[in-house]
Amino acid sequence: MNHEVIITCALTGAGDTVRRSPHVPVTPEQIAASAVEAAAAGAAVVHIHVRDPETGEPSRDPRLYAEVVGRIKETGTDVVINLTAGMGGDLVIDPDRPLRQLPGTDLVSGLERLPHVEELLPDICTLDCGSLNFGDGSNLYVSTPDMLRAGAKRIQELGVRPELEIFDTGQLWFAKQLLAEGLLDDPTVFQLCMGIPWGAPADPGVLQSMVHMLPEGARWASFALGRMQMPWVAQSILLGGHVRVGLEDNLYLSKGVRATNGQLVERAVQITELLGATVATPDRARALLGLKPRT
Repeated sequence: MNHEVIITCALTGAGDTVRRSPHVPVTPEQIAASAVEAAAAGAAVVHIHVRDPETGEPSRDPRLYAEVVGRIKETGTDVVINLTAGMGGDLVIDPDRPLRQLPGTDLVSGLERLPHVEELLPDICTLDCGSLNFGDGSNLYVSTPDMLRAGAKRIQELGVRPELEIFDTGQLWFAKQLLAEGLLDDPTVFQLCMGIPWGAPADPGVLQSMVHMLPEGARWASFALGRMQMPWVAQSILLGGHVRVGLEDNLYLSKGVRATNGQLVERAVQITELLGATVATPDRARALLGLKPRT
């Protein structure tokens, strides 16, 4: 069991959730305010996507990331900044003409997914460690070994800590290969992403197997989608890990009751403390994850 737990709040994500809950933040101002709310509730880390302020659609615009980060820092809020670098891997194909890309495709190279990371130098950025059939239909997430090697090398050069997003066991296998090739620095930080169709299912036995595959000394957290979000807080802690909650992964506090990010963090804090663990502060999270001290 983990007795000192880092809580990450994933604020908005890139999914089609804006129309399903009024609490999903869209504009930079809303995303920053939600980050401050989550930090006040006990989150040591905020995981940030950005959206087009007019449409709510996911975006890779570095200016939006800069505005969000700037607004958070202007408040004086002490929180670890974790920026997604997973955008730009979406491929939607015509199943009858597979070489034809359909609307919804946003596919660029591994390095083209990093301009906001290069500009802002966050504490953490994500690195999605493989390709995946992303839900039903003909949606694919593409992150090839060559893309990952190029991205990992550039992130390493920037001195940013990558959070290795793992959606299945083969991706964990490849992340360990990146470590063996010297493209990752210790301590490695893993996020085990469970319940995303068609990746690793939200099954405690699968999570335990993935934990057993982690390299020695790795720091790790995990999360699961929807109604499994809060049970997964307990699963992660009991297996020795940290946790992630937030509106990227789940919109509800209980059946029929839509949540805010702050409320989800508060619930995670309650579960953590009921298990007899303590919630890590941002400074303690930086120490545990091998990050630079706050400046």
